[in-house]
Amino acid sequence: MSRIGKMPIVVPANVNISISPENVVTVKGPKGELSQKIHHDMVVKMNDGVLTVTRPSDMKLHRSLHGLSRTLISNMVEGVVNGYSKSLELVGVGYRAQKQGNKLVLTVGYSHPVEFEEGDGIKLDVPAANKIIVSGIDKQKVGAFAANIRGVREPEPYKGKGIRYENEYVRRKEGKTGKK
Repeated sequence: MSRIGKMPIVVPANVNISISPENVVTVKGPKGELSQKIHHDMVVKMNDGVLTVTRPSDMKLHRSLHGLSRTLISNMVEGVVNGYSKSLELVGVGYRAQKQGNKLVLTVGYSHPVEFEEGDGIKLDVPAANKIIVSGIDKQKVGAFAANIRGVREPEPYKGKGIRYENEYVRRKEGKTGKK
């Protein structure tokens, strides 16, 4: 039995969950609404404010989908109640971020500024010139958007310059030594 899959999901009182016959789970909460299609073999049941996901057999496919399905639903419930956020830091001389309307403008050492537009449930915040906060209700979208921003200038190992997650450890390398 999957350790994660067999755990029940306790649904808060301010969250409404509906399960369609096609196994589309829709979660509505104070921050918004999310929906996800769960594999047709998985059985999703709601009883007395507790949601459970069960699998029909011990086939390898069903075992692999069991924990995944439960985690996807759990992440949706967490997202509509609290939301998700990722913090990024810009490290480097002259590296800065600024918000212009609904656009994020990054100056990270290229000949041109790099722009990202918020939308699709993603909210961008720039509390300081070297800090970016990506937030939203969908965990996958927040993570992917933050990874796209980080991908503009990944941290390099010699000086540590680049865009990194807030608590990310960048392994540093020693540079070349002089000829003796």
